[in-house]
Amino acid sequence: MTARILIIAGSDSGGGAGIQADIKTVTMLGGHAMTAVTAITAQNTVGVQGVHPIPTEMVVQQMRSCIDDIGVDAVKIGMIGSAATAHAVADVLETLSPSPRSRGEGRGEGQSQATPSAALPLSQPSPLKGRGLPIVFDPVMIATSGSILADADTITAFDRLMRLATLVTPNLPELVALGGKGAVLETGAALLVKGGHAEGDKITDRLLDQSGEVTSWTAPRIDTPHTHGTGCTLASAIAEGLGRGLPLPQATARARRFVRIALREAPGLGAGHGPMGHQKVRLDSDVGGATPNQITLPATNHAASFAFYKELGLTPIVDSDGRYARFESAGGTTLSIEAADEIDAKPILFLEVADLDVAVTAARAHGIAVTDPIDQSWGWREARLSDPAGNALRLYTAGENRRFPPWRLTCPD
Repeated sequence: MTARILIIAGSDSGGGAGIQADIKTVTMLGGHAMTAVTAITAQNTVGVQGVHPIPTEMVVQQMRSCIDDIGVDAVKIGMIGSAATAHAVADVLETLSPSPRSRGEGRGEGQSQATPSAALPLSQPSPLKGRGLPIVFDPVMIATSGSILADADTITAFDRLMRLATLVTPNLPELVALGGKGAVLETGAALLVKGGHAEGDKITDRLLDQSGEVTSWTAPRIDTPHTHGTGCTLASAIAEGLGRGLPLPQATARARRFVRIALREAPGLGAGHGPMGHQKVRLDSDVGGATPNQITLPATNHAASFAFYKELGLTPIVDSDGRYARFESAGGTTLSIEAADEIDAKPILFLEVADLDVAVTAARAHGIAVTDPIDQSWGWREARLSDPAGNALRLYTAGENRRFPPWRLTCPD
């Protein structure tokens, strides 16, 4: 299914955040992005030089054009522009139910009672008040550069949007401006408390609902100034996941991984907080089943094999003790060479899955013999199996560690 994501947000002329980041994110994750632009900004990596709000009536007209023809599986709300626009957007969203899939059925007032695309696995009734359409609200108030993007009246109007939202994704300063965790959770929405603005070498993001903490994620802080658009990207990635039917925790975990890979791939553009590398996220966030994205080949002469694959055009990213090396391709697939005696001189094909335990259980249900998952010292989690011809396979999860292990070569040459 191609998830249809309606993005209500401002335009960023520099391409790092806003509608531009949203479209790139949804597209890279396999969804279809539609937009209702709320404001046009003149901005770059060092600041916002100008903001031109779009008339409220035009914002609503953009929304209706998408809703009435194409339909919507999830909504992402970012920079809203004005209090009047916030209320008008809420007026439209209050009328919506999940949209039918076939062309033409969505025409009219968007009132179809189609089955919701996914039930949200919170420990409470869905905060959608029965409407079933996932809405992710990123309450944009301040740009990465420090520019103010929402006035006091607009922030006050955010309360109404939060009462419609599935999830609210403020950074720490925005959470304070919204009145804190209690004020957000009182609206019935789930809350993702993002830790990027906190101090320390590690970042913790916490997913909360009205009963408390659902789950949390902690990861090392990525040392880069090029963080423009992280909030927009995260919210849009979560919306795309919800739109395709993922549970909220899984959609959030997938979105976090997308953001972290994009941060690592930032191209270093501009003199300030540059854009992330959305275009370089490859095979790192797939949830469409087992993905073959890594193969390990036996090597009897490490130096010769290392030179061979490098000269073929692959980029070395790991080289360990003359017995193991890993390369990546422009498309994101990785290939490793390992001493032949370490892997019984047989190639091993690795298939990455979103949830290893679920994948192992499903394989066994189909009569496939597979070992229990094991946490490996190199940061992967693997289960072993063979195909009917005896070829060695691994089901695994690795996240960032496939392409960005802690020991990744800093100078590929």
